[in-house]
Amino acid sequence: MYIPDLIRKKRDGEELSALEIDSLIQGYTQGRVPDYQMAAFLMAVFFRGMTEEETAALTLAMVRGGTRVDLSGVPGVKIDKHSTGGIADTTTLVLLPWVASAGVRVAKMAGRGLGYTGGTIDKLESIPGFRTSLSPEAFVDQVKRIGLAVTAQSRALTPADRKLYALRDVTATVESPPLIASSVMSKKIAGGADHFVLDVKAGRGALMPDERSARELAGIMVRLGRRVGREVTAFLTDMDQPLGLAIGNALEVAEAVEVLQGRGGGDLRVLCLEMGVEMVRRAGLESDADRARRLLEAKLESGEALAMFRRWVEAQGGDGRVTEDPWRVLPKAPFVKAVAAPADGYIRDVDPRRLGHCVQKLGAGRARKEDPVDLSVGVVLGGKVGDRVRAGTPLATIHAASVEALAEAEAEVLSAVTLAPDPVPRRPVILDKLGS
Repeated sequence: MYIPDLIRKKRDGEELSALEIDSLIQGYTQGRVPDYQMAAFLMAVFFRGMTEEETAALTLAMVRGGTRVDLSGVPGVKIDKHSTGGIADTTTLVLLPWVASAGVRVAKMAGRGLGYTGGTIDKLESIPGFRTSLSPEAFVDQVKRIGLAVTAQSRALTPADRKLYALRDVTATVESPPLIASSVMSKKIAGGADHFVLDVKAGRGALMPDERSARELAGIMVRLGRRVGREVTAFLTDMDQPLGLAIGNALEVAEAVEVLQGRGGGDLRVLCLEMGVEMVRRAGLESDADRARRLLEAKLESGEALAMFRRWVEAQGGDGRVTEDPWRVLPKAPFVKAVAAPADGYIRDVDPRRLGHCVQKLGAGRARKEDPVDLSVGVVLGGKVGDRVRAGTPLATIHAASVEALAEAEAEVLSAVTLAPDPVPRRPVILDKLGS
């Protein structure tokens, strides 16, 4: 096919056939379609959009271009979870061992952080010895043995998505619902799970800036799943402030351990519990939501969820002592400073994007995929919107690699966290649920 004709059709708002889309994607994967033509196509999609038929064709074309994980030998229903990314989003580290302790089989491909949003693989690599790259055979075997495995995405899995993701990042075409949906769903389908539970975030710290656009994206992915015989539940969640209190790789691991120990958790625990209820129901372990909730709460209180976290860490070569005292094993930043609240009041706003950029500058995030990260640095918040603070108590604690970085981060924190003299209503973390 003549590629400029396909670009022109999409530029003019015409619908492409599945054959045309497949030809374009396979040509790009195999190097016959150059980056400059694909960049033009992506920009045309960004402005013209895609029909759901086109989005489904694009998704399946990306799946066909690579290998697929075969989980058919693993007994029971296999569940995968995905978040569209945000600040202090530690759900994978809390949710997956929690539901696995209740009997849910979880097989997850995870990614690294890019820009100011954190990546699950980076967080796990802050645990000494943790292997984040498993062979397909080891991945499947671990799901069979303990019910939970997480690995970095294989180069053979959806190679078109990997190339397109990198190109979208440098051509300002990331925030396109059909491109996001096809990227997420192609990886989920190739990963081999039976059901998917998605966390679609809305707000300043998310790809989707508002609930309307997040709802559109969630709806596309739910319907895409149905087209290929997969049940998908999408939670719409708030990312107009950070989800947890810890922002930074080792800091987020420590917060996850704290939640699994049954201490604290706030919005992070609330979201993980409700997503966990859906995963338990999808796995067929409990049909009733209240019974599923009681099951998960019992697993947390008994210590079984924390024990599963340790079993998972040790199965992938990590130091299981992280579950007893995280700071015995996690990397620690050499400079730590508390940022004091300037006055009594209530937290009115916590800007997730500003804090995300702050932590990225500290060294916890990447500007490019190949950039190294400092696993020890970050920010731990003293509270969230609606919490009361006293003058002189910590608004946040900064963990940095240098005194100079501390000073710069302190100014960022003070501008990101604003106070009000009167009580401020708390925001719900879960905005809606689709596809249940």
